[in-house]
Amino acid sequence: MSTAREDILKRIRGINGPRHASHQHEYDALLRDYHQTGALGLEERLDLFIDRLHDYDAIVYRCAPQRIAETVAHALNTHSKSRLLIAPDLPAEWLPEGFCFTRDAGLSYSDIDASEGVMTECIFAIAVTGTIVLRHSPGDGRRALTLIPDYHLCIVFANQVVETVPQAIREMAAFGDVPLTTISGPSATADIEMTRVKGVHGPRTLNVILVE
Repeated sequence: MSTAREDILKRIRGINGPRHASHQHEYDALLRDYHQTGALGLEERLDLFIDRLHDYDAIVYRCAPQRIAETVAHALNTHSKSRLLIAPDLPAEWLPEGFCFTRDAGLSYSDIDASEGVMTECIFAIAVTGTIVLRHSPGDGRRALTLIPDYHLCIVFANQVVETVPQAIREMAAFGDVPLTTISGPSATADIEMTRVKGVHGPRTLNVILVE
């Protein structure tokens, strides 16, 4: 006897099966008149990215490559942070003296939750949406590392910032099945009674160091 569950699964399999020629024709006929490439220069693109981050209540610091460690120290002192978790392959030259940085080597969720925050790099960013894309390969850090702590300090290089979402999608395709996370500002939701609450499913505070 057929069950409702089997009927639903049968429909799903039918939809996910080989694409018929008629469906391919419909797909090819879809209008794609949205902006697929960027038109802004580097400075305009970075200004747009920063403006979007400010809209999300993220704090942005700008620095030259040789001043990353100095800027990290400034950000941490500003937020009274002294101990951060870091991804396994985060460059040592980015770490200022006088702070405790612990590389994640299979830390428990409880250990991650007990930390003061996390510091990572990104793989690229999207100016028009103010989105940062994180890659979770073995050296880049686990997804849990950027979801559990209440504070996230992220290093973004100017040449990693693309302008549009279609450009970002093409960038994502190059990483195959490596897990990616997209974040647009600190974690927040207004699902309950339209009251905005931060830190529900990710860091409450996002700091970005934009390296130019």
